[in-house]
Amino acid sequence: MPSSTSPDQGDDLEACVLRFSDLDLKDTSLINPSSSIKAELDVSTKKKYSFAKKKAFALFVKTKELPAPPSEYKEKWWKCCQQLFTDQTSIHRHVATQHADEIYHETASVLKQLTVTSSTSKTLKPADKRNPFKEDLTHNHEVSAWLPDISCFSPDELISGQGNGEGEVLLYYCYCDLEDPDWICAWQTALCQHLHLTGKVRIATEGINGTVGGSKLATRLYVEVMLSCPLFKDYLCKDDFKTSKGGACCFPELRVGVFEEIVPMGISPSKISYKKPGIHLSPGEFHKEVEKFLCQANQEESDTILLDCRNFYESKIGRFQGCLAPDIRKFSYFPSYVDENLELFKEKRVLMYCTGGIRCERGSAYLKAKGVCKEVFQLKGGIHKYLEEFPAGFYKGKLFVFDERYALSFNSDIVSECSYCGAPWDQYKLCSTPQCRQLILTCPACQGQGFTACCVTCQDKGSRQAASPAQSSFKEECECTARRLRAPRELLQQGRLPASPEPRPGDDEDGPCLHERPHLPFPKPSQS
Repeated sequence: MPSSTSPDQGDDLEACVLRFSDLDLKDTSLINPSSSIKAELDVSTKKKYSFAKKKAFALFVKTKELPAPPSEYKEKWWKCCQQLFTDQTSIHRHVATQHADEIYHETASVLKQLTVTSSTSKTLKPADKRNPFKEDLTHNHEVSAWLPDISCFSPDELISGQGNGEGEVLLYYCYCDLEDPDWICAWQTALCQHLHLTGKVRIATEGINGTVGGSKLATRLYVEVMLSCPLFKDYLCKDDFKTSKGGACCFPELRVGVFEEIVPMGISPSKISYKKPGIHLSPGEFHKEVEKFLCQANQEESDTILLDCRNFYESKIGRFQGCLAPDIRKFSYFPSYVDENLELFKEKRVLMYCTGGIRCERGSAYLKAKGVCKEVFQLKGGIHKYLEEFPAGFYKGKLFVFDERYALSFNSDIVSECSYCGAPWDQYKLCSTPQCRQLILTCPACQGQGFTACCVTCQDKGSRQAASPAQSSFKEECECTARRLRAPRELLQQGRLPASPEPRPGDDEDGPCLHERPHLPFPKPSQS
């Protein structure tokens, strides 16, 4: 695999910090990297300018690290400009917006060091210690060498059929140890652009997680490339790619990035590893287990729990019959939910499921690590694969997806209701206030009466902004979402499990806020 710093060297961030330990990250006297420094660089290093900027950014962020309190699962926090940041996203956003000039100059410093070290880098790692998979890729240092040949296709063939219903969306993940996520990030970016794919791809040292959309030809070529890549060919198979109708139109853009986790549970992979998950059950095996569970006379006293480890706004519009669906807003709250409800899982057989299976990998590992369950199982391939085999099975309602479609339909069941009038409804819309990113269930009749916001605060805010447009700002939660408990505690009555109502008309999540009618301060619309 091409190295981030030199053809035969794939240093991670720690190695880079050691290597550039003499750099002064606050040195603002460095010259513009676009002038004489670039002139000093050889051709190979010039091509690594983008990497140098990313490395400079990572080094700057590292200088802001603080050890997190022992009570926190996260290993580190960050402090910058007299502000404390407890998650990586917020510190990255802060550095990107407030310290662009420093990053610019530090990039020049890193480039200078790369120039000095590039000539000797080949001696840093003996050939006999190289990873054989990596060796397969190092024959070609540029990502372009690992892109499919599309010369036999016209541009129209790759782009045509990208519309919703004509194109395709792929959903997949692969847990495996990756030595150079930065190179894989560059390769995935180039690959998706090459095939005119949009979507989101997360890469970490623990693997890759992606959902991309485009024409059926483009997605077919993408799968072929992934299955033939030496890094993934021993871990991925064709069945690992879930497909659904869609296309490039399902995503506003392409986003590829390197993260600590390929699905954000909020706990370092070094503490809870994907290598110790629950027992995988095929859709057929899981179906039989659910059937046995539902056939029991008293499910509340059963030794089995059917656990939905998705967010509340996902399970709200579709779920397995008889499941326990935690009222959590983000998967990073799932560990806290487990901790708050350990007694609930004591000596229980837990059947876990999620959209595509990825959250169950580490979610089940976390639950197992607590040592209270009798057994922990997980649905291989998630709800997506289950519904492919059992569209009329025990899962009722729609399957929420994290793109502009919001949901996939495999059956005609509607298990949720309009937040205002209570009519059966399961089609999400964004809150009408631009800065609010919450989702809301509001039927056409209520929309026609102006009920288009998630709460009265947002409704008023939206009216004011319409009259006097304000600058847009990133805001993931509004006041009503802030009132939601991070990790609710389930109520146990005489040792019984909390009752899980069957999905039916009239029953009433990384982000959106959805309200049940009792919490809404709006008047109930009149029925016409």
